[in-house]
Amino acid sequence: MSVYSIDNLTPVVDPSAYVHPSAVLIGDVIIGAEVYIGPLASLRGDMGRIVIGQGANVQDTCVVHTFPGKDCTVHACGHIGHGAVLHGCDIGANSLVGMNTVIMDDARIGDECIVGACSFVKARFAAPARSLIAGSPAVIRRQVSDAEIAWKTKGTEQYRQLAQRCRAGLRETEPLVAVEPGRRRLHAGDYQTLADTLKNGENNNHELK
Repeated sequence: MSVYSIDNLTPVVDPSAYVHPSAVLIGDVIIGAEVYIGPLASLRGDMGRIVIGQGANVQDTCVVHTFPGKDCTVHACGHIGHGAVLHGCDIGANSLVGMNTVIMDDARIGDECIVGACSFVKARFAAPARSLIAGSPAVIRRQVSDAEIAWKTKGTEQYRQLAQRCRAGLRETEPLVAVEPGRRRLHAGDYQTLADTLKNGENNNHELK
C-alpha cells in the first residue's frame, strides 16, 4: 500500500486488515479489523476523517474523500462495490453500496440498506434502516427483504475471508507464458448473484442490477 502522512496525521491500519499494495491512504484514515481495501482504491483523509469499520470492504477503484472538517464513515460490515465514490457521507452497518454509485456530502444511509449500482445519492439524502435505494437521483424504492439482507451479509463475509486469504497468500509474481494442463479453478465459496439467489423465490426483482 502507499501510505502518506499529512500535517502529522498518519493513517491507521489494524493488523488484521488487508490493504492492496496499489491502494492509497492519505492522512486521517482509520482502517478497522478484518477490513478489505481493494486495488487502486483511494482513501484521501487530507480534509476530514475517513473511518472504515470492522469487517467492511472498499473495493477496486473506489474513492473516499470529504470536505474540510467533515467525516466519511463506513460502519461495521459496510460493503462498497467497485468504482463507488463516497464523499462526506455516512454508510450504516451492514449496508451495501452498489458498483459505480456516487454518494454525496451529508447523506446518511441507514443500517442494512442496499444502494443499487450506478445510483446518484444527493447531498443530505437520508434513508432509514432497511431501505432499498436506487436511481439518479436516487430515491427509496421499498424495504429490503430478509432474503436480500442474508445475501448481502454472505457477500460481505466473502470479503472478510478474502482479506485473510490475501494476507496469507497474495504475492506479486510473473505471469506464465501458457496455460498449464489441467489448470485448476479457484474455489472461493458458493456465493452467487442476487438474481440467482432469488430466482426461485417470490421476490424476483431486477432493481439491483
